[in-house]
Amino acid sequence: MPKPAGRVLTLLELLQSGGTRTVAELAERLEVDGRTVRRYVGQLIDLDVPVESVRGRYGGYRLGPGYRLPPLMLSDDEALAVLLGLVAGRRTGLVTAGHTASETASAKIRRVLPRRVARRLDVLLDSLAFTDRPGESATPDADVLLTIADAVSHCRPVAMRYTGGDGRRSERTLHAYGIVAHAGRWYVTGRDAGSGEDRTFRLDRIADARTLPGSFEPPADVDAAQRVVTGFATAEYRHEVILRIHGTVEQIRARLPASVATMEEGADKDGEGEGWVRARLRVERLDWLPPVLASLNRPFAIEHPDELRTLVTTFAEHLTSYARHP
Repeated sequence: MPKPAGRVLTLLELLQSGGTRTVAELAERLEVDGRTVRRYVGQLIDLDVPVESVRGRYGGYRLGPGYRLPPLMLSDDEALAVLLGLVAGRRTGLVTAGHTASETASAKIRRVLPRRVARRLDVLLDSLAFTDRPGESATPDADVLLTIADAVSHCRPVAMRYTGGDGRRSERTLHAYGIVAHAGRWYVTGRDAGSGEDRTFRLDRIADARTLPGSFEPPADVDAAQRVVTGFATAEYRHEVILRIHGTVEQIRARLPASVATMEEGADKDGEGEGWVRARLRVERLDWLPPVLASLNRPFAIEHPDELRTLVTTFAEHLTSYARHP
């Protein structure tokens, strides 16, 4: 069981989360009785923490307005969670304002930790290895990210300057449906008010975002993440690939996720449509597909392009020749 001092700090954390907390609720969370809760409240008041008593049926305790929080206090588990989150965010590119902000935040947290805890966490971080490479994509501007998040939350149009992948700049007004983090980059998806089309934009290519007056009605049950990954699968690329694969969508998705391919069940082959799926891909290169198709370990047919058929045949010949030699 926690010591009384620990319970007092927990009580303060509960009150800092906002709103009025009943005595019964606080007693349950602290695993004490109501009389003990009142004693802990008295100890906070003795420390000049402005705890207010609220009378009535839904009364209890709350913090007085304008109370300034005390210095940061984290348990071992909380400190580990925060530091690992900062490390993971820095490596995957899901940070804002470059690496400096996460590095200085980590340093500040270490400074307020007890020496024993800080030493143990440093040992863990020094021994931690990642199998993937650090994210190399540009990070979005923090003001842009927060401005667009506010526009999403309040369904307000947002004006922005956007630089496309070809370097061309444009002024756009977006009805933003949601922000999505995918594969080390930040995206915003919504309707371009100028063209009337659904579009997805990289946040690191957006500058000078500002919310505009008015509001809009987003589509019902909009799934921003699904819109982003589907957009990747249907974007314009150098090659269009059409495959027929025998298996279920779930089995095929294990190697060809929604961000890569769109699926159509019931794809006919030799007069039999049951059990076949038609997969459509748009890709810049074809050389990575033969090993992926082999890893499916399922019958497949290539409808388009012929170049992929040649690559698969060559890949199969190489595997056969390798298998013949010990």
